[in-house]
Amino acid sequence: MSTEPRLAEVTDPEPAQEAARGTDQAVKETLEDYTLRFAPRSYRRWTPMVVATTALGGIAYMADFSIGAGIGLAHGTGNALLAIAVAAVVIFVTGFPLAYYGARYNIDLDLITRGSGFGYFGSVITSVIFASFTFIFFALEGSIMAQGLKLGLGLPLWLGYLVSTLMVIPLVIYGMSALSKLQVWTTPVWLLLMVGPLVYLVATDPGTVDRFLAYAGTDGDGGVNTASVLLGAGVCLSLIAQIGEQIDYLRFMPPKTEANKRGWWTAVVMAGPGWVVLGALKQAIGVFLAVYIIAEVGASAAPEPIQQFKHAFDAMMPSWIVLPLAVALVVISQIKINVTNAYSGSLAWTNSFTRVTKRYPGRMVFVLVNLGFALALMEADMFSFLNSILGFYSNCAIAWVVTVATDIGINKYVLKLSPHAPEFRRGMLYAVNPVGVVSFVAASGLSIAMYFHALGDTLQPYSPVAAAVIAFVLTPLMAVVTKGRYYLRRTDDGIAEPLLDEDGNPSAVAYTCHVCRQQFERPDVAACRTHDAVVCSLCLSTDKVGDHVLPAAV
Repeated sequence: MSTEPRLAEVTDPEPAQEAARGTDQAVKETLEDYTLRFAPRSYRRWTPMVVATTALGGIAYMADFSIGAGIGLAHGTGNALLAIAVAAVVIFVTGFPLAYYGARYNIDLDLITRGSGFGYFGSVITSVIFASFTFIFFALEGSIMAQGLKLGLGLPLWLGYLVSTLMVIPLVIYGMSALSKLQVWTTPVWLLLMVGPLVYLVATDPGTVDRFLAYAGTDGDGGVNTASVLLGAGVCLSLIAQIGEQIDYLRFMPPKTEANKRGWWTAVVMAGPGWVVLGALKQAIGVFLAVYIIAEVGASAAPEPIQQFKHAFDAMMPSWIVLPLAVALVVISQIKINVTNAYSGSLAWTNSFTRVTKRYPGRMVFVLVNLGFALALMEADMFSFLNSILGFYSNCAIAWVVTVATDIGINKYVLKLSPHAPEFRRGMLYAVNPVGVVSFVAASGLSIAMYFHALGDTLQPYSPVAAAVIAFVLTPLMAVVTKGRYYLRRTDDGIAEPLLDEDGNPSAVAYTCHVCRQQFERPDVAACRTHDAVVCSLCLSTDKVGDHVLPAAV
């Protein structure tokens, strides 16, 4: 068999030359931080704790304070705290298997989704859902920053929206290397500014705690009821897709070995599903600060984090420093989370576009696309109908995450119908796997219908529960019905070297892709269909005529 590289079975050289140029562009950019592909051992030089700190830095957003405040104002403190707790448990349980797979096998959530029930093209649906998550929360954080800039500097909101959008572009260009430095150095300052006011208020005025616990909300009588808890939990569960952003960092974890296993597991749990512990605490603090503001100045400004911290700082500091500190907290928080939103969103959009069109336009194109969507939402004043957006979105996010988590936890480890090692390469997977796609469509479709009262007002609060339960039940059921036959298109990728080493980590043996001539580690390559050589996963994705893609196994 010939080993000379060729890009397409064509007689006209122009398409081949164009494909080569596109492949060169894709390779150069994705090698910066392994966009869209397996993160090799040679690149993963950070310690587990550095990766964990970087990942946790991305959850420094202020949205939690607004979400908690909104739930507390509507349903009262008791219902709000229970709603936050219920959502936190669901997010932790579903996030654990996803975080483990991302860290253990060094792939992002889209690559996990492909081999965990959705198929090569089926996971495009969930990539779009995740991309939507990033620009919705970018818009939310940008709105909060614009409120801070208006209060502190007098900027009109429309200009604040623009500033908060444009300022992250230079920071997000450089990928993981730059983001790790930004997150590590800003986290201590952010923690001090966030926790300090709360500790001061509780220590100097214990009555704030009593008022907080007794607050009944505008829609309640102070008692706890199931509908209010579930409505609040549905809003909190919109954050379930945050695990995708955590995995965008966790995929750079070093190999798990006997020597580092304790630190490795600590980092994975803390920065994976453990993010929700800090998130739930922030939501509870949001309820506390909203109730404090209501007692001080009234309810109109209570959901705005800039107002929450302005009044909290005002109780403990001279007036001249209050606004600068409050604005600094908001700006630091917005930068920390929105570089992650812009980065993760660009990966999700690029991933989908590359698979569907077999072209790689460059990640920066989709950084700008994501920011454009976010800016449009901000200018439309999404902050004023925040809970409605999040309540609707949570149904899709829950259906997706629960489906993938169930496929890993049940179908792989209990039923053993789903392949244990994750697979993401074109040619190895079916285009669509009905196990995940059917489960997701049924769970999200029915829960959205419930959310919009199509099944009656009584069932409306239960839409997030329906999304989770349907996805959890249908995913193993579909695997049993299909007998797991739609996971792998073929089981042999044509390379004799094992995919995993003796410790169960992805093999570090390097191969040269005969299309782009770059070296990639074992999990990122497969044998070529027409040459005695190997091809990397991105070159397979951008192969327009399928010249290199292995055929289905007979």
